[in-house]
Amino acid sequence: MRLKDKAVIITGAAAGIGRAAAVKFAREGAKLTLVDLNEKGMEQTLELVIRHHPGTEAIIVNADVTKEEAVQNYVNKTVQQYGKIDGFFNNAGDAGPAAPLGEYNNEEFKKIVDINLYSVYLGIKYVINVMKNQGNGSIVNTSSAGGVGALENSSPYVAGKHGVIGLTRNAAVEYSKWGIRANAICPGFINTDMVKGVAAKQFPDNPQKFYDQITASIPAGRFGEPEEIANVVSFLLSDEAFYINGAVIPIDGGFTAK
Repeated sequence: MRLKDKAVIITGAAAGIGRAAAVKFAREGAKLTLVDLNEKGMEQTLELVIRHHPGTEAIIVNADVTKEEAVQNYVNKTVQQYGKIDGFFNNAGDAGPAAPLGEYNNEEFKKIVDINLYSVYLGIKYVINVMKNQGNGSIVNTSSAGGVGALENSSPYVAGKHGVIGLTRNAAVEYSKWGIRANAICPGFINTDMVKGVAAKQFPDNPQKFYDQITASIPAGRFGEPEEIANVVSFLLSDEAFYINGAVIPIDGGFTAK
């Protein structure tokens, strides 16, 4: 129960890592704000949370996280509901279409950077001011293996995820004096719907070829599970990780260690 009575926001809560995090945080005693554009997916996440952890206090906020007003709204609703924000899992993201850099559609490029970087900036901006007034708080931003290295045919995703690491480090340095910590996680290839979509885009005729190629490049010999990411994030949001600040943590089975 290391998150007992902590108010935690999760963006990208409708599926994948965000959904696994919601269940994990509820198990640890957190009060949740689930944020996503996919309202049906959030309702399914909430149903899963309540089924496994009856009595969990949770609210759903439908939001386009690239819109400033929507970000302000989910922050305000959390404060109205719980009176505070103890933790923020700034997790929403999108891999986008697969194409070489020189052939990428300009509008698609901007859209994917907005989802993966601008939304993270907006979330930090409005959450961190609440935490500053409290004198404490923990932020975990989702970067990627693509935030520390190249991923072929994924230029805007890679650019955005590199930017997330920069934002995280700046936030950690600028706001630690107010008892606020900011860290970034870098998941590798995880068994989520987003990764399934990437496989289908890269190899539309045979998505399994994507899984086979990637698995061969992961020292652990397998894809990760969303729950394995949620376990690390739960620790980082907890008081047990109080001296971890400005860290960039790969969770990728050794993929980026090579």
